[in-house]
Amino acid sequence: MATTFEGQRTNEEVVYVFRRHILTSIRGFFFLIFMIVAGSVPMMIWPSEQNMVFVWMGAVIVGLLGMGYSYLLWYFSFYIVTNQRLRQTRQKGLFKKTVVDLDLENIQSASFGVPGVFGSMFNYGTILIQTSAGDLVLSMVSHPETVYNEIENARHDAQPREE
Repeated sequence: MATTFEGQRTNEEVVYVFRRHILTSIRGFFFLIFMIVAGSVPMMIWPSEQNMVFVWMGAVIVGLLGMGYSYLLWYFSFYIVTNQRLRQTRQKGLFKKTVVDLDLENIQSASFGVPGVFGSMFNYGTILIQTSAGDLVLSMVSHPETVYNEIENARHDAQPREE
């Protein structure tokens, strides 16, 4: 895979890139639906007022902006597995981003779980990575078994880091 990223080390190769499930951005969709309904209320109260269409259109535009914001937070949050480490990048707002790096050699164990019927239907789950410093929980990960296998394969094939 010929992917590169900011902060990539010498001799570090990207093995796998993954994201949380798209359902994590569903709040934006619900916000859009809410704004469409809320924008319709003034049209029902004052049906003869022609300007209420503009109120509804404004509510729809605000709903679309909210849905777009939710999507952008999902899109710019991702995980990168390399031959040396696991990198978690989370977008927490328009201007706030957090990055967590975990060397593969520090991972003591990894496991995954699928939470019931909805997790099975929509193919998402949680991956738990245990280290001596604590646990890293990757929740709502799309295709958790595939991701787990990729992390385990990368751990198995991990190359010692060159400083």
